[in-house]
Amino acid sequence: MRKRLISYILCSLLLINTTVFADSGTFFRGHAEYDNKFNRPEEELFTGKTETLEKRDVINMTVSQVIDGSFSIEGDEFFAEVTSDVIGDKGVIIPKGSKAHGTIVQTSEAKRLGRNGYADLSFDSIITPDGREIPIEGKMSTRLHPIKEASKIVAQDLGYTALGGLAGGVFAAQALGIEAAIASHGYTLAGGAAIGGTIGLGMALYRKGKDVLIAPGDEIKVKIMSNIELPVYREEALKQEELTYPGLDIRIANIIYEKDPFGEVNTITLSLAISNMSKKTISGMDLTLVNDYNAVFNPSIFGDTKLMFSQLKPGDRYAGRISFAVNNVKHSYWLTVNDRATKKPLAKISLDNAYKHVSKDVKKKNDKVGRGKTNYYKEDDPFDI
Repeated sequence: MRKRLISYILCSLLLINTTVFADSGTFFRGHAEYDNKFNRPEEELFTGKTETLEKRDVINMTVSQVIDGSFSIEGDEFFAEVTSDVIGDKGVIIPKGSKAHGTIVQTSEAKRLGRNGYADLSFDSIITPDGREIPIEGKMSTRLHPIKEASKIVAQDLGYTALGGLAGGVFAAQALGIEAAIASHGYTLAGGAAIGGTIGLGMALYRKGKDVLIAPGDEIKVKIMSNIELPVYREEALKQEELTYPGLDIRIANIIYEKDPFGEVNTITLSLAISNMSKKTISGMDLTLVNDYNAVFNPSIFGDTKLMFSQLKPGDRYAGRISFAVNNVKHSYWLTVNDRATKKPLAKISLDNAYKHVSKDVKKKNDKVGRGKTNYYKEDDPFDI
């Protein structure tokens, strides 16, 4: 109930800030922008090679607004963001940060008999950071395959009935005694089990399934339903812009996604090597993370706080870790060093650029942790028939 109330509030806030624009008679809610750094000739962006995004390929995304199976309306439009580069044999074909336009096809709230709510989503285009609009046919659903869902419900109902029968038998043995059970040739235990089983079956029939709630930060997997030929990006074209300051050298050696003490995957821990040969003194409190929506995040007190309370004077060097609590570990971030007097950034280092040099083992662990705990229930793909 609390999650649903939160989703209602978030949706209301999103509706207040909605931008509507028309394109050939079609109305969209919200908007997608492209990065000016991609406003270059095609020969500077692409290698000249092409790669096929094949049918049944999967793209990882996160939605930009709450989708609630009991609140969202069929036909509602939304945007999702690609959370990791789509890479083929020849290179990247869809960059991280691309925006996908989607539509809610069908929703259902949770029902009795243990039937979960669900949401079916479709996607018709992806807008890349360089402003290209790629027509696609993609689908995503939180529904189980009907046969597997029915099997799961039956198994759960049998579990309720069996537990009820066991509880009823134990109650009969305690209330009437083992002697009565022996004298009645076990009929008292059987009667108790039957009554308990009936109560358990009633609970199974009455119980309600789980509502679907997809929130920003939840990762969804969108399956492509048709082949698409796409150009391959040059690696240099995908590098994020950075800001340097004379004499200040900051290198990001490692990037780790972690859970906070409450179990939420919202912490990014950086291993840094800092050489301050500038004329300024900096401290860990001058460091922030800024994401691609210009949201600012300060160091977390739940991580390594040594750097946070350290002063790096001209000529000092430092190697250590610092953590930041963020709202979504899959966004693009820049480690920013701010001038204490003007509050303006002296240096900005891209985490996306640094992440390309992180070891495969760390990336696998980050992917596992980054999936986190979603608010929707997805165990199989109903489109796999």
